[in-house]
Amino acid sequence: MTMSSNSASSIASDVGRNIRCIRRAAGSSLAELASAADISKTTLHGIEQGEANPTLGTLWALATALRVSLGELLEQRQSTVNVVRANEGPYVSGDAVHARLLHRIPVRGSVDVFDLRIDPRRQVSQSHAPGVQECLVVTRGRIATGPAEDPADLQAGDSIRFVASSEHSYEGVEDDNHALLLMIHPDDAPDTPSAG
Repeated sequence: MTMSSNSASSIASDVGRNIRCIRRAAGSSLAELASAADISKTTLHGIEQGEANPTLGTLWALATALRVSLGELLEQRQSTVNVVRANEGPYVSGDAVHARLLHRIPVRGSVDVFDLRIDPRRQVSQSHAPGVQECLVVTRGRIATGPAEDPADLQAGDSIRFVASSEHSYEGVEDDNHALLLMIHPDDAPDTPSAG
């Protein structure tokens, strides 16, 4: 796994903690998981201790053996508002694919995906139903968004995830601002008719 040097030890620690917790919750021993993932017990122990640098293939093998998503292994501890800057987040590489986990959002329900253009003025959106979350990735320009009382200033490549059950705002900071918005609706939340 290729990680940026400034956060490699933190990411390795998160990955190790996640694998260890998931393995224990599944009632699997170190030896059983190592065998299922076709890696050595020593290698797995090093990964769980945050001392190893596993390849993307090894992480996929572990995720498959544990019956979880790759994102669940890479997930970092998050609060109700989680900003990820363009140079942050766990980064993994294979032979041709290079991926950076922005957010992992467990959901039972639906996800609406919107392509947004945000003008250089402020819009305040009313509260959505309880449990609704928004995840926005800035693709061009600069956008101030998040809870209305404390929006985050995001540039291209930055992202934010927040609970949208209170007022939140959007404001384009430059002339040409674009983003990808995911609105996550849990099973028990009524449909929301419009983006934002």
